[in-house]
Amino acid sequence: MTAPPRLGSVPALCLLALVGCRSGVLDPAGPIAAGERSLLFNSLAIMLMIVIPVIVMAIGFAWWFRASNERAKHLPKWAYSGRLELLVWSIPALAIIFLGGIGWIGSHEYDPPKPIASRARAMTVEVVSLDWKWLFIYPEQGIATVNRLVLPVGVPVRFRITSATVMNSFFVPQLGSQIYAMAGMDSTLHLRADRPGRYRGLSAHYSGEGFADMDFIAQAVPPAAFAQFVAAARGQGPALDWPGFVALNKQSTDVTPYSYRAVQPRLYDIIVARSGAPVSETAHDGREH
Repeated sequence: MTAPPRLGSVPALCLLALVGCRSGVLDPAGPIAAGERSLLFNSLAIMLMIVIPVIVMAIGFAWWFRASNERAKHLPKWAYSGRLELLVWSIPALAIIFLGGIGWIGSHEYDPPKPIASRARAMTVEVVSLDWKWLFIYPEQGIATVNRLVLPVGVPVRFRITSATVMNSFFVPQLGSQIYAMAGMDSTLHLRADRPGRYRGLSAHYSGEGFADMDFIAQAVPPAAFAQFVAAARGQGPALDWPGFVALNKQSTDVTPYSYRAVQPRLYDIIVARSGAPVSETAHDGREH
């Protein structure tokens, strides 16, 4: 017979559960993620202002009106109390007002297309989701990578995001907002990494059997290291043009990161205009690729 867990093990289990948050949204590495964490905590605090008193009152009422308490008054003809009605309705109304207020402010402050104020000039990275890998195009540097995103620390990045296949969701939890990648659409997301590190990136939207391996590493490095990365990428790998993209678009999973030394100009715009690569065949499950 299994022994019941001891009370002292509960805090340890809670701490063990929170260990998984260290590399997620509760450990921000940029201003957008930090602001969204504050928004999350503020919303939680407002909701606890209702939840905790309700729990306390439920316990208190049950204790006070217990059968053995002769001091508790039974008022069978009682029907209405203006003070009680005011208390019952005013607190939820205030909570809704506060939650709506911080939600309205947060939706404008952290709006994905809104540029991040910074003295550094923003750079652009074009993101294309594929089955089941990520293509990152650096149009200003003329290079591209697969399943590897390298960013300079302290530099705002303007992501242009689309899909060459079904809908996915681009998400680096420690940098901030997730945004959907859809074929034929050109979505915009502004993020910035404020400290060096390796951050997990993923697709937050189920997109088929290879979805579980659709991860990548977002590596934030000092500007000098980023320049070295660009120089190294320009010296290795093939060039990426439209025929190369069509070949890249074929389904594959667990792809090892690699880079392209050059990219056809405006390739991203062509991908958006054509809603990805031409459909070459239809899988047995009806999925076109």
